[in-house]
Amino acid sequence: MKVERGLFFVVSSLFFLFVLNFTSIALEQNKFDVIKLSKPELKAGKLLMQALQDRKSSRDFSSKELSDTILSNLLWAGFGINRKDGKHTAPTAVNAQNIAIYVANKNGVYRYDSEKLLLSPFLKKDIRKEIGYQDFLHVAPIVLIYVADLSSMARINKDERMFYSAANTGYVSQNIYLYCASENLATVAVGWVKRDAVSKLLKLDKKQKVMLIQPVGYPVKH
Repeated sequence: MKVERGLFFVVSSLFFLFVLNFTSIALEQNKFDVIKLSKPELKAGKLLMQALQDRKSSRDFSSKELSDTILSNLLWAGFGINRKDGKHTAPTAVNAQNIAIYVANKNGVYRYDSEKLLLSPFLKKDIRKEIGYQDFLHVAPIVLIYVADLSSMARINKDERMFYSAANTGYVSQNIYLYCASENLATVAVGWVKRDAVSKLLKLDKKQKVMLIQPVGYPVKH
């Protein structure tokens, strides 16, 4: 009888561990679902002049995850919709709105949907080590990837589309800088990018160009 009870206890324990492990895996997989973002907190952060005073580039990141609220506010600040006519927090030449923001983290890559306020799952793979050359890119909890769609700039001369796309990207990047300064986050715009690798990973066509990447996270406390 004691042997049977012991065997039952062992089998029950193994079954419990199996269920716990299966549940853990399922929850991990569900992390790559659509992420619904909250509305921006328009009264949060520092005054503009203080944020400008504190704006800087930083390459020392903590791996601490950003909260959903911070992530929502960050992306809205970068290129969210701030008017009823659908225009954005950053300007674009001829209102092309041709900059897409991809968010890479440990779970994969998401695409920011500013109209629906969500992150759409795009690629279930951590690509942070594959997109650039600096080690801090895979330490920061998220890396923003800016992609310009040249096909959205039909009203601009072909020879000038990259120029204006670069300017458009700069506006978005600076908005991210200012939000990070406002919330005491670390960030840096990175131009040294493995563009061919990123293009293949994101399955971009010839009219979609990788412009910059920008890691964001909490600063390392020294």
